[in-house]
Amino acid sequence: MPAVSRGRGGGSLAIVLHTHMPYVEGFGTWPFGEEWLWEAIAGCYLPLLEVLDTGAPLTLSLTPVLCDQLEAPGIAERFESFVREVRRNTHEQDAAGLRAGGHDDLAAELDRSWGDYAGALEALERRERKLLGALARHAQWTSSATHAILPLLASDAGVRLQLHSGVEAHRRRVGGHWRGGFWLPECAYAPWLGRALEDAGVAAVCVELTSLFGLGSERHLRPLRSEAGVLLVPVDRATMSLVWSDRGYPAGAAYRDYHHHTIHHHNPWNNAGGAYDRAAALALARKHAADFVTRTLARLARAGESPEIAAAGGGLVVCALDTELLGHWWYEGIDWLAAVVEECARQGLELVRLDDALERVQALPVVTLADRAVLSGEGLASSWGQDGDLSTWSGPAVAEMAFATRAAELEVLLAGRRAGPAAIRELLALQASDWAFMSSRGIAAPYARERFEAHRIALAEALSAGEQAGVERLRNLAVDADRGSLLAP
Repeated sequence: MPAVSRGRGGGSLAIVLHTHMPYVEGFGTWPFGEEWLWEAIAGCYLPLLEVLDTGAPLTLSLTPVLCDQLEAPGIAERFESFVREVRRNTHEQDAAGLRAGGHDDLAAELDRSWGDYAGALEALERRERKLLGALARHAQWTSSATHAILPLLASDAGVRLQLHSGVEAHRRRVGGHWRGGFWLPECAYAPWLGRALEDAGVAAVCVELTSLFGLGSERHLRPLRSEAGVLLVPVDRATMSLVWSDRGYPAGAAYRDYHHHTIHHHNPWNNAGGAYDRAAALALARKHAADFVTRTLARLARAGESPEIAAAGGGLVVCALDTELLGHWWYEGIDWLAAVVEECARQGLELVRLDDALERVQALPVVTLADRAVLSGEGLASSWGQDGDLSTWSGPAVAEMAFATRAAELEVLLAGRRAGPAAIRELLALQASDWAFMSSRGIAAPYARERFEAHRIALAEALSAGEQAGVERLRNLAVDADRGSLLAP
């Protein structure tokens, strides 16, 4: 890989990949459930490793709940069965149907795309079927145990449970080396989390401050230091929107259409409605990568005109993306990412891991009244959800879920030491942000509500059974759950 030079005129880019999957292993198959995990492994995680293994200075965050699933016994064998027994068959059936209908060009694309799955199996075999170990070598940041929205939890003890369990899981998996980077689920931050984050060893978090600073403000390019000492690193929505928006790069005409699919959910069409052309799509990905780097350089140059940014040696653009957007939702996303790495070197933009950037950056203290309103205890929580608040996970559409989760947490606290491991795991499963998100956004909402209700009932049963309750149902979830943090005063 070409060496990445220091950005012209100062400033740098950090691409943060937030890698997460709700706990679906063992819970449902097609169309909702663990098939999501198999598809992410084939289309996203294994291809991403090819980029990471080149030494690309990307910042990888792995959620513990995803790692719990990748660490589950038999996961590689079940993935192989899915590919060989399901995906091969569905490709063949859909290709045959298209040929019978006179669509040879679409059938040929399905024949080609089957190679993605066959290639994924080969890649996994080359890694001796140790996907988690391969990813963990590149992981710098961790998250809460089950991707809970921390400001919505009912107690400090509940926050400690999510924080400490997540941190300990990460330390175990990466050999204890952790520099304090912590991905707040959905970038959900509230001032009262500061002390708990610091106590857990967290040094830095990403926050979404567009509603405070305004879209495109240079203030997004400079970290802040909270009163608790944790670095608050703004994500740059102006840069992220080049990718993650209705008119972002993935909407390009030559790219594969995610929403238009065959009977078995294969995608042989492009966004323009014609047969997918892989070569044309890759050419567009390279063009968009060059555009992304050019625009980022221009963003940094404009910010460098600010005396404050110039005095700090340039701005820091943090482009944070859900990893699963790349390769899965946006089929060409990994190709775009690899091209961005090359373009940074070609155009002279410094691409840097976020931990490395934060070691040399001069953070500003939270001092202004406007900052204090959101960041220092006088205002509401922020997130990267709709409207920049927590309504996606607590608004009218899902309010009953938010209240039920808080009530369950308090029940576990009241139970004290009578709450055995099964109850703790069910509480953690219930607290996952995914169920409210899917319900609020209408994405597999029946599945999400079914899962939520099942965990709520199972928690009540586990509390009744106490220490005798078995953990087989959640056989590999939150294996590092720190019950002591929940019971601590």
